[in-house]
Amino acid sequence: MRKVYFLVTVMVVFILLECTVNKKIHTIALPVVDTTISPVVPPGETIGKMKLEDGFEIKLIAAEPLVSAPVAMNFDEKGRLWVLQMDGYMPDTAGNGEEQPVGKIVLLEDKNNDGVMDAGKLVIDSLVMPRALCLVENGILVAEPPNLWYYKLKIDKSVSKTRVDSKYTDGGNAEHSANGLYRALDNWIYNANSNKRYRKSGNKWLIEKTHWRGQWGISQDNLGRLYFNDNSTNLLGDFFSPGLGATNKNQRDVAGYSESVVPDNRVFPLRPTTGVNRGYIDGVLNDSLRLVNFTAACGPLVYRGGLFGDAYNDNAFVAEPSANLIKRNLLTLQGNITRGREAYEGREFLASVDERFRPVNLYDGPDGALYIVDMYRGIIQHKVYLTPYLKHEIGKRKLDKPLNCGRIYKVYPVGSKLKNVKFPGNPFKLVALLGNSNGYVRDKAQQLLVDGKATQVIPVLKSTIKSSKNTWQLIHSLWTLEGLGAVTRADVLPLLQNSLWPVRMQALAVLPTVINNQNYKTISGALSKVIATNDELAAPYIAFIATRIKAFDTLAALKLQTALAKKYPGNVFVTDAVISGLTDNEYSFKKEISALVPDTNAAIHKRLSRIITAIEDAKYSNDPVLLAKKYPRGAIMYQTICKTCHGDDGNGIASLAPPLNGSEIVNGSKDVLISILLKGLTGPVKVKGHLYQAPEIAGEMPGFADNKEYTDEDLVQVLNYVRRAWTNNGNTIINDNVKYLRDKLRSRQKSFTMDELNQPSSTN
Repeated sequence: MRKVYFLVTVMVVFILLECTVNKKIHTIALPVVDTTISPVVPPGETIGKMKLEDGFEIKLIAAEPLVSAPVAMNFDEKGRLWVLQMDGYMPDTAGNGEEQPVGKIVLLEDKNNDGVMDAGKLVIDSLVMPRALCLVENGILVAEPPNLWYYKLKIDKSVSKTRVDSKYTDGGNAEHSANGLYRALDNWIYNANSNKRYRKSGNKWLIEKTHWRGQWGISQDNLGRLYFNDNSTNLLGDFFSPGLGATNKNQRDVAGYSESVVPDNRVFPLRPTTGVNRGYIDGVLNDSLRLVNFTAACGPLVYRGGLFGDAYNDNAFVAEPSANLIKRNLLTLQGNITRGREAYEGREFLASVDERFRPVNLYDGPDGALYIVDMYRGIIQHKVYLTPYLKHEIGKRKLDKPLNCGRIYKVYPVGSKLKNVKFPGNPFKLVALLGNSNGYVRDKAQQLLVDGKATQVIPVLKSTIKSSKNTWQLIHSLWTLEGLGAVTRADVLPLLQNSLWPVRMQALAVLPTVINNQNYKTISGALSKVIATNDELAAPYIAFIATRIKAFDTLAALKLQTALAKKYPGNVFVTDAVISGLTDNEYSFKKEISALVPDTNAAIHKRLSRIITAIEDAKYSNDPVLLAKKYPRGAIMYQTICKTCHGDDGNGIASLAPPLNGSEIVNGSKDVLISILLKGLTGPVKVKGHLYQAPEIAGEMPGFADNKEYTDEDLVQVLNYVRRAWTNNGNTIINDNVKYLRDKLRSRQKSFTMDELNQPSSTN
C-alpha cells in the first residue's frame, strides 16, 4: 500500500511540474489527485479539471438538472438539441432497477443565443434503457431494446408510435446491443453492433442486411465511409461505401470492411485509473497506475466541422470514458485505403482528472464545434462483466451515486466566433448549403431536402452535378437526387469519366440504385469500358455492382466478374468484391477461373478455397433446433451473451472474438474450457492454426465466476451447447465439473492466458 501511495505522489508531482514548465501542453495547474475518493465536481468547476490541446477552449453547454445520464444527441434544423438519457443504466453494482422505465428524450434550446442551453422540455419518457435516436422527417427513431420505434411528432410532442423493428437489438447484453442510428451520405441509417440498416420510404420502413460494425458509436468521413470501434480498439472503418458487398451468405467477412484504421491503442490518462475493470491484471495499468491501452473506446467522430483548420481535416476523435479522455488520430486517405496514427505521444487532445468525466459520444455541430456527451457517472461497466475488483473500487470511492448528473460540452479554437448555420425553409437555398465547408451542415441540408420531398429542386441538382466546381456540393447533390428517387443512368454514367476519384467513387456507389431492366445492358457496357482503362480503384466497386446486374442478366454479371478476377487476381479487395456476388456459385467460378489464373497462390484462389471450405463445414453442422431443446438455457445464454462476439454461426466476428466452430479449445479439455468461462481469457489465442490477437480480436473475454445471474447449470448448458453446435463434437460436461473448478479457482482474480492453460497445472 505504501508503494501505491508513493507512486501516486510521484505521479502528481510530475503532473504539476509538467503543467508549470510546459505551458504549450498545459496552461493550468491541476489539483492533486486523491484516488481514495471521487467527489462529484459541480458543473461550473469541471473545466478546471481538464487539460485541453493548446489553441482550443471548451465550454459547458448543458448540465443537470437539464440533462442526466446523456448517451446520444441530435441537432435539429433550428439548432435545438435532442438528448437521449439512459437514466436506468446500472443503478448499483448489481444492476438492480435497470428494467424500470425511467429513460427519456429531452429537447434543449438556447433561448438567449449565448451558446449555452438554458431551456429544456420532456418529449418522450418511460423508456427502458434507450440507447440511440435519429431525427427523420417529422418524427424521431428511438432504440429501446429490443425494439426500434418511430415516434411521429407534432409541435415537439409525440402523436403516434410505430414499431419499426422488434429485433433491433437481438439479445439482452447491454454492452453488445445495437446503437448509433447514424444517417449516412447514402440516405440509409446505419448502426454499431449490428448488421442492419434502415430507411423510411413513404409510410414504410425498409430494413436491409449490411456488414457487422463496431460496438458503441459510429461516424462517417466526407466520402460517406463509416468508422467505428470496439472497446479495446482505437479505430476501425470501411474502405468502401457502406451499402455494398454484404450479399453472399457464405462469406464471413469482406476485405475493405471493418478494417483496422488506427492500430495504436495506447492511451495517456491524466490521473491514476485504478477504477477499470481489470486493473489488477499485469500490464493493464503502468507504474503510475494509469491505463495503458484502450478498454472502453467508443463514440468515434471523424471531424468534418471545418472550423478547426486544415491540420484537423480527416482527423478522428475517439472517447475513452474509463480513462476520462478523448484521443485525436490523424487519418491519411490514399485511394480506397485509409490509415491513421495517434496525433500525440504521451498526451491526449483532452483529458480530465475528474474520474466521473465519462465521454461516451462525440458529434459535429452546426457551428463547427466538436460536441462531447458526458454521461458523468461513476459506474460505466455493465453488471454482466463487472469484476469483484472493480466493485471494490466503486465502493471505496462511492462511485455508485449520484445518478442524476450529465454534461454536454463543445470544443472550438480560441477566439472563434461561433455561429449556428441557419437552415432556410426555401429548398433552393438549401441546395447552396450542400457545398458548405461544415460536413454537418451538408448532411443536414441533404436530409432536409430528402425529408421534405423537395422535388422542385431536382432540375437544379441535376445541373449542379454537371457543372459544379465544388466537389462536396456535387457529391451531396448526387445523393440528394438518389434520396428523392430522381437519379438516373444519364446523371451517373458521365461522372465515371471525372478526373477526380471521389466523384467517380460516388458515381459507382450510387449506380446500383439506378440499375433496372431497361438500362442494365448500357450500364454493363459502360463498366466494361472502365475495366479496360485499368482503373484499379474502381475495380472493387464494379465487382460489387455486378451483383446488382446479376438480378437482370447472369451472363453479363459473370462477364464482369471474370474480367476483374483475371485482371486483378492478387488484389484482395477486388477478389472479395467478386466473391460477394457469387452466392452458391463459388465452386463453378473457381473451376472457371482456374484456367484463366494458373497461379494457385493468387488471392482469388485462396479466398475462394476458404469460402468453399466453410460451405462444406456448414453441411455438417449440428441441428440448432434440437440443441436448443436439449440445452434451452444454454441456447438463450449463447444468443444473449456469446453470439454478439462469436457470431450466430460460431465463426467469430472480426475485431471481437475468434471462432468457436471447429475450435480445438472448445472441443478439447473440459477443464480448460470451463476455466475460460469461469475466469476469462486474455489473448492472443490460436484457433485452427491461426493466431488471433488485437486488433483482429478484442484483448479479453470476461469470465462468469462472479456473475450471480448465471448458475452452474446455466454454465454447463452453454458449455455443452457450444461443444455440440455447428461442426463441434466435444464430450459432455456435467455440473460437478463446473463446481469443482469454481471451488478450485475461487481465489483467482485475473483472466487466464493460453500459455497458462496449456501447462499441466493450468487451473491452479
